[in-house]
Amino acid sequence: MPVRWHKPTSPGRRVANVLDYSHLTKKEPEKSLVEPLKKTGGRNNYGRITCRFRGGGNKRLYRIIDFRRDKDDIPAKVVALEYDPNRSADIALLEYEDGERRYIIAPKDLKVGDTVMSGEKTEPRVGNCMPLESIPTGMMVHCVELYPGRGAQFARAAGSYCQLLAKEGRYATLLMPSGEMRKVNIRCRATIGQVGNLDWRNVRLGKAGRMRHLGRRPHVRGSAMNPVAHPMGGGEGRRSGGRHPVSPWGQLAKGGKTRNPRNPTNRFIIRRRRKRKRK
Repeated sequence: MPVRWHKPTSPGRRVANVLDYSHLTKKEPEKSLVEPLKKTGGRNNYGRITCRFRGGGNKRLYRIIDFRRDKDDIPAKVVALEYDPNRSADIALLEYEDGERRYIIAPKDLKVGDTVMSGEKTEPRVGNCMPLESIPTGMMVHCVELYPGRGAQFARAAGSYCQLLAKEGRYATLLMPSGEMRKVNIRCRATIGQVGNLDWRNVRLGKAGRMRHLGRRPHVRGSAMNPVAHPMGGGEGRRSGGRHPVSPWGQLAKGGKTRNPRNPTNRFIIRRRRKRKRK
């Protein structure tokens, strides 16, 4: 799906582009599979801002996605391909033989009229969902579970995929989109193929207004603030802040570790996405 360029009628339009949605077959979502999505503006239940630079944006309806794919051994026909404003990937509307409809993440090369299935004994074709133990080694998968039955948590964004490297005992070895290599329970489910909408990463917003439509307010640098508002503010003329980068509350903002070293899932990571520096 290529990107489309507008005529350069303004400085913002000159550098902006949009996705070509000609491959989508349905504009309005399935009414039974949507629910309202309330906005917080970055505020908690006390009305205090806990996440800065959020607010506004276009109204959205949340599409209920079937991340579990637990309707086994029942063929489902792809009825439509749709746009989802809540994620970078497109979604596909499935209609099962018993009449039930569900949304799934649309993989690359999935077309309207195709038939997909889920279960242990299905064929490893694009769009089919099965446990990792039933998937041949070396295949690309997406929407991978971390724990059996919890639902897909890995490789759900546009263009992302995991590669099944090996299977040994109760665990399968996966190469993650981040470059991390880790073990996952062999009973966890995954969908065959790569997530579609690969050209999403080539979109250029071009102007600040499109960022506001996404619900993101202007991000102000701390060094551009007054000293009363940020530890890095103030000074005569422009400067780099005069100290290591910190948050508005004085905590170091760059290079700090955010993962708990006692996380019980550390033992499943074979190779981290960032190489450790040798001392």
